[in-house]
Amino acid sequence: MSRFCEDRVAIVTGAGRGIGREHALMLAEHGAKVVVNDLGGSRDGEGASEGPAEEVVAEIKKGGGEAVANGDDVSSFEGAARMIQQAVDTFGRLDVLVNNAGILRDRMLVNMSEAEWDAVIAVHLKGTFGPARHAAAYWREQSKAGNPIDARLINTSSVSGIYGNAGQTNYGAAKAGIAAFTIIAARELRRYGVTVNCVAPGALTRMTEDLGPGDLSDEDKAQRSPRWIAPIVTWLASAESSDVTGRIFEASGRMLAVAEGWHRGPSVDPVEDPTAIGPIARDLVKRARMNAGMNGLDLDGGLD
Repeated sequence: MSRFCEDRVAIVTGAGRGIGREHALMLAEHGAKVVVNDLGGSRDGEGASEGPAEEVVAEIKKGGGEAVANGDDVSSFEGAARMIQQAVDTFGRLDVLVNNAGILRDRMLVNMSEAEWDAVIAVHLKGTFGPARHAAAYWREQSKAGNPIDARLINTSSVSGIYGNAGQTNYGAAKAGIAAFTIIAARELRRYGVTVNCVAPGALTRMTEDLGPGDLSDEDKAQRSPRWIAPIVTWLASAESSDVTGRIFEASGRMLAVAEGWHRGPSVDPVEDPTAIGPIARDLVKRARMNAGMNGLDLDGGLD
């Protein structure tokens, strides 16, 4: 097997369990030196433990790879800076950052508390911004110093964010924000030799195992394994993917796809009179492509 990421240095956040763990293991299998970040908290973000990250590090080392654990909170700007610095101090540089850490606090909008909103936005959206901000500053500094840069920033969105899922206004808003963040950051960082892409995983993990149908066949479980997400992330982390940036990939055991972002639909000349808008707006909506459902297709405008 070719080793796509030989000697590349990668950070994976939320890598102690689930999808992040699969990322870390496959990156190491393909020759990357990995900083395994995980706060070790519960699904809703409570508590902390060094155990999950240390276990993944031990597994990587047992397989002959190189790895180090990091227990910083991704939603802490200072913690994110320490994480980036740890990679540089331990392995001499940083080539890849995979922002994967996340929590869930699902609730219908009318019942959602401020704390449930704030916690999810902090871990997902700020937890993407902080590590990315410090990594980008490091890569810019290296580029300005004349050092060749072939770096990768890989973020994690969700079909809940790009298509919309009831009961997840906090999570979906954060994940939609990460998709937009990815597109903008790709435009900003290409001058420094950095590509920025995003994955929207579909997998059964500790975070999602009780959200879908209860009785799954063995085939369904196999298709929803988090192992299906790691191959596209490993490829994006490699030198081979240098011509791909600003894209959101859906990945699961059922498919690998590129999600297409917002595009302007039908349009008319500006209208000054609000009393004349009704039939015009309805005609625009009638001629427009419907919003996608959670399967990514035009179904019921994405509405029940």
